[in-house]
Amino acid sequence: MTVMETSTSTTVAPSTAASAESPVDSAAELLNAMAAMPAGHPSRAALRDQAIEAWQPLARHLANRYSGRGEPTDDLVQTAMVGLIKAVDKFDPERGVDFAGYAIPTIIGEIKRHFRDRTWSVRVPRRLQELRLAITEANSTLTHSLGRSPTVPDIAAHLGISEEEVLEGLEGARAYNATSLSTPISADGSTELGDTLGGEDHEFELAETRVALGPALATLDEREQRILTLRFYGNLTQSQIADQIGISQMHVSRLLTKALAKLRNQLASETI
Repeated sequence: MTVMETSTSTTVAPSTAASAESPVDSAAELLNAMAAMPAGHPSRAALRDQAIEAWQPLARHLANRYSGRGEPTDDLVQTAMVGLIKAVDKFDPERGVDFAGYAIPTIIGEIKRHFRDRTWSVRVPRRLQELRLAITEANSTLTHSLGRSPTVPDIAAHLGISEEEVLEGLEGARAYNATSLSTPISADGSTELGDTLGGEDHEFELAETRVALGPALATLDEREQRILTLRFYGNLTQSQIADQIGISQMHVSRLLTKALAKLRNQLASETI
């Protein structure tokens, strides 16, 4: 009985002491205890999980600061948790920095990388991505200080860059969000953005042949040229051509075959 009472008193005392500690102090103690253990200690993994769970509110708080910027909150929370796990794994209490001071920039950096690498509809150079963020922050700051929307010269002076660089950043920002080809662009909604895009023009494939065909046609005599014109531009049959020229349909067929052979030889000699 005495042994059981002693055992109970020793187990209750720590819980009483822990309840007097603040959540931050308790979470910090978990990290200190984990850091004091060797890398292969069997209890280290459990302490790591407890430390991550204890600091989850910090990760969620930082993720919520970036909500409303076009990304689902759940995705931001997951990204913040990745940053928290990295902070827990790399934290060294011996450096004399408290965990929150180390974890906050680590988590925020992970969230910013998420926006930089995962949220652009079209990938642009990292320089333009960072320039867009700088322009966005400058626009917010200047709007508040100037009491109006800042101009391109205002932003350029604030950031210490040229106006051309500001315009380049604004142009690059268009790649952040893609516009659906199904977006209506007419007042009645009958015309969509995709309707304004040009299609493949197969006539381009014939452009070079048409350019070479002119000199080749000039090598034919007048009657051969007329027969070819009536056949391929007038879409007449050989019988109709024979009636117009006043010769037999058989004669038209022979002249047409002869003229086409001349054209083929002429085009072949020009490509050699």
